[in-house]
Amino acid sequence: MIKLRVELGRNSYDINIGQGLLSQVGVWLKERGLSGKAVIITDANVRPLYAAALEAGLAVAGFKVSLLEVPAGEENKTLTAAGQLYEGLVENYAERTSIILALGGGVVGDLAGFVAATYMRGVPLVQIPTSLLAMVDSSIGGKTAVDHGSLKNMIGAFYQPRLVVADVAMLKTLPPVELSNGMGEVIKHAVIRNRSFFGFLQKHMTKAMALDIDLLEAIVRENARIKVPVVSLDEKETGPRTLLNYGHTVGHAVEAVTDFRTRHGEGVAIGMMAAARISQHLRFLHSKDIALLNGLIIQAGLPVDLPPLNDAQKENLLELIKHDKKVRNGKIRFVLLKNIGEAFITDKVDIDLVREVLFASKPA
Repeated sequence: MIKLRVELGRNSYDINIGQGLLSQVGVWLKERGLSGKAVIITDANVRPLYAAALEAGLAVAGFKVSLLEVPAGEENKTLTAAGQLYEGLVENYAERTSIILALGGGVVGDLAGFVAATYMRGVPLVQIPTSLLAMVDSSIGGKTAVDHGSLKNMIGAFYQPRLVVADVAMLKTLPPVELSNGMGEVIKHAVIRNRSFFGFLQKHMTKAMALDIDLLEAIVRENARIKVPVVSLDEKETGPRTLLNYGHTVGHAVEAVTDFRTRHGEGVAIGMMAAARISQHLRFLHSKDIALLNGLIIQAGLPVDLPPLNDAQKENLLELIKHDKKVRNGKIRFVLLKNIGEAFITDKVDIDLVREVLFASKPA
């Protein structure tokens, strides 16, 4: 096991990465002075796989454990679902010192984190990601949120966990499509910050996609090493942390316009290629790097182009991009590339250029 520290003053916490860690969660919570009631929030897919093992370990450590289940899927990451969880917490007499443990992928982590941030103005939160996507991205950094209509993560809070436990052994049960989904964020971290890691992924992607757990552990570890320093410098995304949104401006819009049939990693992959093409149009990025990025995304089983959209969906996509959370003073702030391993932020991207890159035509 390795331990990485997110340094945020009073909000600092550890990320434990390894195999076979689930049974130790209760011990680690006791070491942090936590006790009493523990509420596991999970979904219908993860519960039969890992909830019992986590519950048993917590009980041995002396915690009184309750479990709340939510339906799986992005469409359930809503205020309605949050309200149902509040009711469950009340029914289980959860207190301000009670611990919420988010056991699941990104949707569970976002939703349970938002509930932890807002129930009784904040209760202790532990993130236990079970998907590659959650291990490398959403469990680290304290972003919690629910969707609002077609706007993804529009209602939320920055709320740091007390601990993140990434038990990579749980990836053995991950469906291939979800492994690809997580690779979208893996590639993103490499392409914005670490060209040598990008090369490592080119060399080992086939083996990683075959669920080599030792290799996946190394990938999760390297992603955390990329993301942790950025989060430590910019807890609430007012500066350099915005770079972590490479591919997300278009990606989130694609997810929403397809009613979330496009998974997050798929949307990010499409968004990364769109941002790369915009970077080329603005004469920042060389076509060779675009080809390398395109090839790695395809290796990971991810799309590089938009799914089929009708005219109304195309216009809606552009409107959603205009409502992106990174918009400042009415200007869209894009994360673009100078080369693989070096990203930057700009508000000089015109919506007509976005239209041209996405749809290969200018407005009539």
